[in-house]
Amino acid sequence: MSTYSLEHIKYLKDLKKKKRIIYITQIAIIIVLLLTWEFLSRIGLINTFLFSSPSNIIKTISSLVTSNNFFHHVITTLYEIFISTFISFIIGFFIASILWSNDFLRKVFDPYLTILNSLPKVALGPLIIIWVGASINSIIFMSLMISLFITIINLYTFFDNTPKNYITLLKSMKANKFTIYKKVIIRANFKNIISTLKVNVSMNLIGVIMGELLVSKQGLGYLIMYGSEVFNINLVITSVFVLGIISTILYYIIHYFEKK
Repeated sequence: MSTYSLEHIKYLKDLKKKKRIIYITQIAIIIVLLLTWEFLSRIGLINTFLFSSPSNIIKTISSLVTSNNFFHHVITTLYEIFISTFISFIIGFFIASILWSNDFLRKVFDPYLTILNSLPKVALGPLIIIWVGASINSIIFMSLMISLFITIINLYTFFDNTPKNYITLLKSMKANKFTIYKKVIIRANFKNIISTLKVNVSMNLIGVIMGELLVSKQGLGYLIMYGSEVFNINLVITSVFVLGIISTILYYIIHYFEKK
């Protein structure tokens, strides 16, 4: 026998229905946009040479798969995103935790973090190549520069804005700082940590693509650069389209773990 009241059961059903409608609407918007794009390109209102079309994107992906290039470039970019995200999030989480635990260090480094976060990292690309070398290391370094500082700032801000009454309660029980950090700061900010991870993934995706545009001979960023050089707009837009799919998949993977 259910322990829920009829009102609560109805509320849960309405909630599921609302979520279902939201997902259906999201998918419908994408389908309508793609169909409209294809229709306008077929009747000539959109120049397919400059803007491509969904059918041309499918043909380009099919051509890349046939030549055994598609999955190689996708896997390369995914690998770089994973490595960059893992490193930047671990380092960012560690530094944010240190800044929360030490007020002196926070006050010293706070302006530096803001300044470093505002620097035009892309403009430092040539220097990064000189410092690190024209390899995957440059791509990961570029990605770290774009994502690390904003990760530190976001996490520290969330930690610092934890409700003070929680901390006061544990202090009244003679809890030490590590116990407060483990029992209050982390648990109270779990959703904020996941939200930061979402931002971290998107920033690392941008960083990886920027790095690939500079030095890589493989990956989706390389395909974008190569397509631009030979004026193959279909290849450029196809690469961007695939990046959008990857970004969406990564978002929903993190969202799934957040729900769990």
